Amino acid sequence: MQKQAEYTEAIKTKYPEQVVIAIAKDKAGRANPVTLGWTMIVSGAPPMMAIAVAKKHYSIETIRHSKCFTIAFPSSGMAEAALFFGSRSGRDVDKLAEFDCKTEPAEAIDSVLLADAVANFECTLESETEAGDHIIFVGRIVCSHANTEPKKRLYTVGPGHKLGSVS
Repeated sequence: MQKQAEYTEAIKTKYPEQVVIAIAKDKAGRANPVTLGWTMIVSGAPPMMAIAVAKKHYSIETIRHSKCFTIAFPSSGMAEAALFFGSRSGRDVDKLAEFDCKTEPAEAIDSVLLADAVANFECTLESETEAGDHIIFVGRIVCSHANTEPKKRLYTVGPGHKLGSVS
């Protein structure tokens, strides 16, 4: 049975929520990672994924400039990196220079992969759509990578950016 509830109360039931880190290079060629909670698969053939980025984020500029981006599924051991990448602006700091996070070059696009992630997906920008205070970017997956070591995925497990793995 359901009861009517305020949105602010009902939305608290969403946890656990997946976390991704999207990466796109800016005009200076710096890879700019940003932590996001909103992502989904939008097509299987061709494979495509979407991310939602707040309009105020510098990542909007980087994705539009580079016309490509990486979507990384961070491992549970990457919680500090995810918090750092989600709390600093690439306008003000070179995030990968400030936070020690191993990267590897992407194969098919001008971006980087996060070496400790569970998986990385290289995407070319297909489209963008305004959605309230966010921009939804749809990317065509042109190359996929899976970690060679078994790792658990990182999730937001509760309010206040509480991060962890899910059993």
